[in-house]
Amino acid sequence: MLKTKQKLNIKKQEIVMNIYVGNLNYNVSEADLEEIFTEYGSVDSTKLIMDKFSGRSKGFGFVEMNDESGRKAIEALNGAVLESRDMVVNEAKPKQ
Repeated sequence: MLKTKQKLNIKKQEIVMNIYVGNLNYNVSEADLEEIFTEYGSVDSTKLIMDKFSGRSKGFGFVEMNDESGRKAIEALNGAVLESRDMVVNEAKPKQ
């Protein structure tokens, strides 16, 4: 007796990378970060960390994008100058 094989349609899941972006000028916005990182792939989210008392940026934030695009962005943007400051761009470490 012959058995038919069922084809499994496994959708490739994208791994999302959380990227730390530091040493930012206080005037940089989330929209600015998204515009810069979009050159390397689709951006899932951007988040600038704000001081809760002054409402001003703390000079760092996070960008989420897929793993492959994230690695390209890190390689290209780490040390790049944005508004007279050398950005620090690397894979974010998990909270401890």
